[in-house]
Amino acid sequence: MSRRSYDQYCAVARALDAVGDRWTLLIVRELLGGPRRYTDLHADLPGVSTDMLASRLKDMERDGLVTRRRLAPPGAAFVYELTARGRALLPALTALADWGAPALDEKRPTDAVRAHWFAVPLLARLAGHFTDGIEVVDIALDEGEFHVVLDGDGPGYADGPAERPDIRLRMDTATCADIAYDHLSLARGIESGRIAVTLPEVPEVPEVSGERQRRKRTTTA
Repeated sequence: MSRRSYDQYCAVARALDAVGDRWTLLIVRELLGGPRRYTDLHADLPGVSTDMLASRLKDMERDGLVTRRRLAPPGAAFVYELTARGRALLPALTALADWGAPALDEKRPTDAVRAHWFAVPLLARLAGHFTDGIEVVDIALDEGEFHVVLDGDGPGYADGPAERPDIRLRMDTATCADIAYDHLSLARGIESGRIAVTLPEVPEVPEVSGERQRRKRTTTA
């Protein structure tokens, strides 16, 4: 199939040649959270047909936005993941989310929702609030959990809880939307009780036997 193009010597037109088709940027949104299997992508893109998803992924591979690789055993499944060029679309998706926020008024009965769909607009809000060494933030909603990484290598997120979060925030979907789209500050959400904050328990480090013996000799000397 020949590649469709606007045939305009313009950076905007060139960008839209690659990402202007329906579903492409939503696939990028999903893959910003890390490698995904085809079945996972299909499950979190309600409304997309299998043929359309396969076609878009093929186009995105051709355009250098995603790669496909096989996981090592015992998984041995194929996953899709963003290239550096694909990951560079995060600021564009953040800007689109901010631009589209006024259209998110009442949730419609036909609207699907996934918890991690709030991750992209939340990244900047969380990074602006947590400036004291907090790098991994768990977000728990009724629809599920995801975590956001705010370290110096660049922000990112992934579906599901983190293995070692620095802090955990629980809130309802309406509160999460209000935070993500600047209707409510994170500080005010915590103060008002709309956001519950939990700090992870720090496990006790068992004392090494040799260290106990050294201390014993020092004490009795």
